[in-house]
Amino acid sequence: MKLFYNANIHTFDSNHPSASTILIAGGRIIAVGEKGKLESLAHGKLEKQDMKGKTILPGLTDAHIHLQYYSLGLAKVDCETKTKDECLRRVAERARNSKPGEWVLGHGWNQNEWSLPSPIRAERSASEVEAGRGQGEGNWPTANELDAIAPNNPVYLTAKSLHAAWANTSALNLANITNDTPNPKDGAIQRDAKGQATGILLETAMGLVGGAVPESSINDIEQAIQKAQSILWKMGITGIHDFDRRDSFMALQSLRASSKLKLRVNKNIPVESVEQANALGLRTGFGDEWLWIGSVKAFMDGALGPHTAAMFQPYENEPDNKGILNMDGEELFEHCRKAADVGLSMTVHAIGDRANHEVLNAYEQLRKYETEKGLPHLRHRIEHVQIIHPDDAPRLAKLNIIASMQPIHATSDMYAADRFWGDRSAFSYAWRTQLNHGTPIAFGSDAPVESPNPFLGLHSAVTRRRADGSPSAEGWYPAQKLTLAEAFSAYTLGAAYAANAENRLGKLAENYLADLIVLDQDPFQIKPDDLLALNANATMINGEWVLQ
Repeated sequence: MKLFYNANIHTFDSNHPSASTILIAGGRIIAVGEKGKLESLAHGKLEKQDMKGKTILPGLTDAHIHLQYYSLGLAKVDCETKTKDECLRRVAERARNSKPGEWVLGHGWNQNEWSLPSPIRAERSASEVEAGRGQGEGNWPTANELDAIAPNNPVYLTAKSLHAAWANTSALNLANITNDTPNPKDGAIQRDAKGQATGILLETAMGLVGGAVPESSINDIEQAIQKAQSILWKMGITGIHDFDRRDSFMALQSLRASSKLKLRVNKNIPVESVEQANALGLRTGFGDEWLWIGSVKAFMDGALGPHTAAMFQPYENEPDNKGILNMDGEELFEHCRKAADVGLSMTVHAIGDRANHEVLNAYEQLRKYETEKGLPHLRHRIEHVQIIHPDDAPRLAKLNIIASMQPIHATSDMYAADRFWGDRSAFSYAWRTQLNHGTPIAFGSDAPVESPNPFLGLHSAVTRRRADGSPSAEGWYPAQKLTLAEAFSAYTLGAAYAANAENRLGKLAENYLADLIVLDQDPFQIKPDDLLALNANATMINGEWVLQ
């Protein structure tokens, strides 16, 4: 048994919110309370540790992460730069240190954030300007720019949103993409005024080049995840909801079998597999306390960054662009029905207001179907809920649909949202609105789209400001701010509820799993901006220190 005393414990248990001592055995919490009482409960060998006033919290869960993408991405070129020139410099450096013919991979560029120096802006060619039309007036890059710095290597760089990619001519050739290659369903090969492919691939078109990149082996993914785990522990993360696919699942299963998986993983499966899952009778919750099946994941639309999120009204200054709607509510319901028949919940990516509307229509049908067939009302989710029409805002709570949201998206996207959605931005990233309606909320990061660091998300949730203080002291649409307790709840209790794990995760209470983090500072006693510098001093999972 282990006894940690003289601690400042926030349990997130409404029945016993604070304590000074916690008793742990067999990977679970025996009791939380005061030292004298807990010592009397102990038996056998007792290890005592004076925590010297440090703060203990439940381990935090990232309710939306792409673990394989994030883990492998740690070795890619970091393209999240303030200028295109800096991105190109980093790619050029990697290319110089790569063998001829070796792929140069990167992630994180965002043309909406690039602040190009005026001389460079003035030199943009007519074709570059034309290429930007129809997908907004961002500083869209071109294959030619990559050709100039990496003439001997195929280059493939995914955008920060993961809904667009930038490739050079060598990569396009390896993928057999020509100027005459047709656009795939729900995707686009961006072309200039002369009809030539620019090197920008949107949505499903990304797979044309992505499929030509040599695949990482399951062993490669396992090793990458093991390295990523240690980074996540330092951020206070003890659990995740993973949204990557088959190879990620295989790697996670292998790590679990060898006792090397040291994160709690709620594993979602792609909608393309719903038929097989139905045939197998696979259901939500199948697995163990380390790795279990979550929901069936579908995509309703694209994203704000590449202007492919499906909207009711056109993007600002783009009268012909309302984004890309992958399916309507009726088609989605057919997937939902097949999942519900075997006890699988649904989770759907929806960013634009039109996309969220269609998902809610499908979920309304699904709730009726569950009732008519005598099926359980499962915990269905919408991933992101980034902008929602005011008429649809109350519908999540009414249908008991979980809003799986990423607060760091708001501060990352705020300028792009104002520019491309205009006044509609008042209804975007609306956590307070959803909470006031009574919607269950779970928070995550969407890493590698954003940093998985939950303390950055907490800062965004309570300030609606970037680290530099922009856009103002009050924050961006400050009426949507949350209290720190509400934000923490979304990373703990809310995430546990969304994963059907609220009986074992999310708080420090008797018989709950002993997953906790230790902080040198109490986040409830510091200034909001100081949240940005917080990290875990120690992390415990299943009663064992993984970081100390």
